[in-house]
Amino acid sequence: MKNIIKSLAFVFTLVLGFSLQVQAQDDATMNATEDASANAGVVEAATEAAPAPAAEEEEVELSFVQTLKQKYIEGDVLWMTPVLICLIIGMALSIERVVYLNLATINTDKFKDDIEDALKSGGVDAAKDLARNTRGPIASIYFQGLDRADEGIDIVEKSVISYGGVQNGLLEKGMTWLQLFIALAPMLGFLGTVIGMIQAFDKIVKDGQVSPTTVADGIKVSLLTTVFGLIAAIFLQIFYNYITSKIDSIVNEMEEASISLIDMMLKNKVSK
Repeated sequence: MKNIIKSLAFVFTLVLGFSLQVQAQDDATMNATEDASANAGVVEAATEAAPAPAAEEEEVELSFVQTLKQKYIEGDVLWMTPVLICLIIGMALSIERVVYLNLATINTDKFKDDIEDALKSGGVDAAKDLARNTRGPIASIYFQGLDRADEGIDIVEKSVISYGGVQNGLLEKGMTWLQLFIALAPMLGFLGTVIGMIQAFDKIVKDGQVSPTTVADGIKVSLLTTVFGLIAAIFLQIFYNYITSKIDSIVNEMEEASISLIDMMLKNKVSK
């Protein structure tokens, strides 16, 4: 629960900070406009002397969100929307996996020590209660092994291995879909680029002449879908690598904990 609260707080902080930044940029733009109106005479003289810097200042005043919206529209909403959907769904899957894996992570060393103390003081039942009330795959594996302690160490070992495979599958749940959106986002971007290039050539054929402005504008618009597709794939790939490394770490801890459980049961003569 603490990890969920931390994750939500982190996301809320990012969103709030981004909103405040956008608001600050909007306020700065409004203040600049009011100052320009109050000093119309001075600004007019400066504009007549140097019109180019004034135009550059107007371009800089566009916020990051406004720039994204502008490029999104220029890239054709029909082809940019599927890329955006891939990014949104992929980010949702990534956040869900990050929260799940953070909940699945515990202090393994402390948990093993607590289980051993419970075995010494209260026996198998006390250890089972501790494992039942502890979250995470390692605790679930311990519970399954302790629950079959009276069936022999061989049965316990097979049970731990089998249930470890089940927990491993739960850890990797949804990763196939995340891989799909990582591959799909740039492919949709390339598709939009190809369609845009075809439309640009159709316009050249229709006009009957090659206009540099038409060709350059058509190529720029068509390449925007590729740019957005690559950006979406990069973000999702970063999350995918983090999630994969987190899963590998938990699986390694599960294997070490399983070996420790067998040794612990033999040491305390819980099972034969």
